[in-house]
Amino acid sequence: MRVIGQDEVRARLTFEVCIPIMRQAMIAFSRGETRQLLRSIIPLDQGRMFGVMPGALGERACFGAKLVSVFPENFALGRQSHQGVVVLFDGESGVPICVAHAGEITAIRTAAASAAATDALARPEAHRLALLGYGEQARTHLRAISRVRALSDVRVWGRDFGRAQAFAAEMSVETGLRVRAVAGAQAAVEEADIICTLTSSKTPVLLGAWVAPGAHLNLVGSSYAGPVEVDHDQVLRARLIADSREGVLAQGAEVLAAKAAGLIDDAHVVGEIGEVFDGRLAGRQSPDQITAYKSLGHIVQDLASAQALMER
Repeated sequence: MRVIGQDEVRARLTFEVCIPIMRQAMIAFSRGETRQLLRSIIPLDQGRMFGVMPGALGERACFGAKLVSVFPENFALGRQSHQGVVVLFDGESGVPICVAHAGEITAIRTAAASAAATDALARPEAHRLALLGYGEQARTHLRAISRVRALSDVRVWGRDFGRAQAFAAEMSVETGLRVRAVAGAQAAVEEADIICTLTSSKTPVLLGAWVAPGAHLNLVGSSYAGPVEVDHDQVLRARLIADSREGVLAQGAEVLAAKAAGLIDDAHVVGEIGEVFDGRLAGRQSPDQITAYKSLGHIVQDLASAQALMER
């Protein structure tokens, strides 16, 4: 059995490798070629969670599961908030063949999936990026989205302005891009072409009234029923496309909250990003339309990443 640690995942699962893998994995998922169950989440104390995500990449293909803990306080301690393993089994023999670092795979594949969605849904000329949040996913999303759009302006907001400034300085040096910290979320998103919500906030950090026509949103921070990052107005204004429609209708907090308020029904989630990649669903329908990709994260993304690591 191969054990693939954090450093090896980071070195070999580059965004140039992972973004195309996410496209193909989500096409296969939306075609019904993969098999999976909805994730199971066990709440722990102090906002911590333990999740189990099982699935298979297809008939006689690799299968397995991600076992992951989410400890939000890890960020302040310099550790990844997501800790765990992806276990991969051979589809022919049933033999376990790989255990890979789940925290690093999650960090990379989540941003790679958002970058693939951005490439499909954002306007071709989009060049202004707003990041709400300055944690690990902010770093990976900036790196990934810079692969699919020529960014000229990046703004970052977070509740601690000093940390936002430190993030901006570090990422400016790393990427060579103009990355600026701003004191307010509204100032960060005004005139932004691409907006990523990447927080652990339990209440909205993004209001629909702030978002300019034609923007594309990646809604990433809330990955289970409960905390919401955007208000009802933003949900209503956006053409909403899910990674998994079934998953978002069951566990997408912003969608569930708008439904509970009687503002939308299930049809408001128009389809899945894999259908857009496959050409079976229209993505952006006009230059002024606001598009939103709701990301919960999916086991096929983890398994496809682990399989790619094994093959490479």
